[in-house]
Amino acid sequence: MMRFNRDEQLLMMLYCPGTREGLIQELEAMQKQLVPSEKRLKRLSDGVLEKLQHMSDTEFDALDLYP
Repeated sequence: MMRFNRDEQLLMMLYCPGTREGLIQELEAMQKQLVPSEKRLKRLSDGVLEKLQHMSDTEFDALDLYP
């Protein structure tokens, strides 16, 4: 199972509509709104997107985003 750090978990909590695919779409849409100075948020969201691409919906559903 993929491990997410605290910042990644927070980002997922903020943008997650309830599904892995939905979260991917929301993060991609958010990235389109970023300005060049938001490099840290871009790197963070890139990392989350990469991890989400490599996990299954079942693995995603097993995450406890709201402890």
